[in-house]
Amino acid sequence: MEIKRDRYLKQLIESRKNGFIKVVTGIRRCGKSYLLNVLFYHYLLDSGVTDDHIIRIDL
Repeated sequence: MEIKRDRYLKQLIESRKNGFIKVVTGIRRCGKSYLLNVLFYHYLLDSGVTDDHIIRIDL
């Protein structure tokens, strides 16, 4: 079962080109990594950003 997290994804999308670094915080296992590594990543690919222009670091 996938939780969409539309509200947080919309906030990331709206502030994408404002020139500031984005920091996503929250308690453990609340979906921060899923939001960035799956949902926002696929949004970037769908909007025309090539994969070699996206940096993903697995910590």
